[in-house]
Amino acid sequence: MIPFNRPHFTGREVELIQQVFESGRTSGNFAFTRRCQAFFEQRYGLRKALLTTSCTDALELAALACGIDPGDEVILASYGFVSTANAFALRGARLIFADSGPDHPNMAVASIADRVTEATRAIVVTHYAGVAVDMDPLLALADVRGIRVIEDAAQGVEATYKGRPLGSLGHLGALSFHETKNIQCGEGGLLMINAAELAARAEIMWEKGTNRAAFFRGEVDKYTWVDLGSSFSPPEITAAVLWAQLVDLDAIQVRRMEVWNRYHAALAPLEAAGHALLPRIPAHCVHNGHIYYLVLDSLATRTRLIEHLKAHGVNAVFHYQSLHRSPYFAPRHHGGPLPNSDRYSDCLLRLPLWPDLGPADQDAIIGAVAGFFGA
Repeated sequence: MIPFNRPHFTGREVELIQQVFESGRTSGNFAFTRRCQAFFEQRYGLRKALLTTSCTDALELAALACGIDPGDEVILASYGFVSTANAFALRGARLIFADSGPDHPNMAVASIADRVTEATRAIVVTHYAGVAVDMDPLLALADVRGIRVIEDAAQGVEATYKGRPLGSLGHLGALSFHETKNIQCGEGGLLMINAAELAARAEIMWEKGTNRAAFFRGEVDKYTWVDLGSSFSPPEITAAVLWAQLVDLDAIQVRRMEVWNRYHAALAPLEAAGHALLPRIPAHCVHNGHIYYLVLDSLATRTRLIEHLKAHGVNAVFHYQSLHRSPYFAPRHHGGPLPNSDRYSDCLLRLPLWPDLGPADQDAIIGAVAGFFGA
């Protein structure tokens, strides 16, 4: 069976983990943590970067840093992962779900304006498959109303919008380093801070609500509890694995894009024949080869294709289920139908994609997909 994903390792992970053991510093915020944070601050031009145990933690820290309180309204995409919603629901926010666009799973910016009220405190955008939401009109709307913009860029490392890295455009952004992502350390995340007024507070919250980081820098003579917070920083072992990946980031990206482009060229006849829609990449976006997906005509077709691929030794999978119609949230949803989100929930299928996917296996996947349609 060709798996949907296989984590890529560079070969240096064990060596760097050994360095952590030899240093005697295995908890968080030491050499490898700081090295990873500096990498993103410099590469993406961030005010501050804070490594976290997961992207879920990064989003929860973002909600905390933005001061989301019970009753505040937060607008977000229904077609997205539950962690994004949970981060704000845990703060007592009222979740307002927006629909996807007709030609891409991303939240449709045009659907946001009529959802903004006096109670709206944040808009959370998810850049699906490393393809940017159209940020300029969204940022303009948020700026006029004094609304925080948080980018769920879990899938977006190295992707850009009009030349700017995803996660660096809003007030805050979050990256994921889960084993399914382009670079990975098993579980890990990053809070990307772009608003200067949030940087100091976010760091305190990251350090369990203390000014411990300032103490380590010699800025205060002791550290104590100064704000809300939690234990968000990962151990140095996690940071060491991530650093091994960051050193090889460019090479990893080249290989992922090769695999993505090969799919796109080989499967183009399916779209021309009306069998499936392929990913759309707007001219102002540079994507990162994170996901290759097909949008089929129905849930029944997708189910049959999944079974067909499985019979041919290929594990292809669907993705998010609309959050607004989930068992937890459906009784709380009062925003009306979101047909595009539901369509992607029912019709989107992801094909295997990782840097070490060999040409022979990829040919087998492509052949099995084409064979299903008689192409």
